[in-house]
Amino acid sequence: MVFRKIEEKDRKEIFDMMSVFYRSEAVSTSGSPEIFNNDISACLDDNINLYGYVFSENGEIAGYGMVTKSFSTEAGKECFWVEDIYIKPEYRGKGTGGQFLDFLRDKYKGYALKLEVETENERAIAVYKKHGFSELPYFVMAIF
Repeated sequence: MVFRKIEEKDRKEIFDMMSVFYRSEAVSTSGSPEIFNNDISACLDDNINLYGYVFSENGEIAGYGMVTKSFSTEAGKECFWVEDIYIKPEYRGKGTGGQFLDFLRDKYKGYALKLEVETENERAIAVYKKHGFSELPYFVMAIF
């Protein structure tokens, strides 16, 4: 599996995957075309806070991931939040998610890494734990 930055040529396919992902049980909000386009544009514009990656195998897009940058006062250092991980159904169960997490650990070595996951998503939780993530004893609240 190859992980590379999102490019303009990927926009439609990333948009389509986001549309599926944000309608799934893995996400608690439904997003919108405007949000999806804003997110993709931020990745393409080299936004200093959002990084987008495509997962590809033999030239075919298998999925995408988006990561945001912040500062963790708990860790006392910069932090990268894994915002989205979406893998097309035909590529699931082949270690793609774990490979992406390993890619992120190598790329952002020395930084804190965090992610959110729906508690019902037991399969994803197992993958995250296998790759070194642990549960924090609180829940996240937000205003959108």
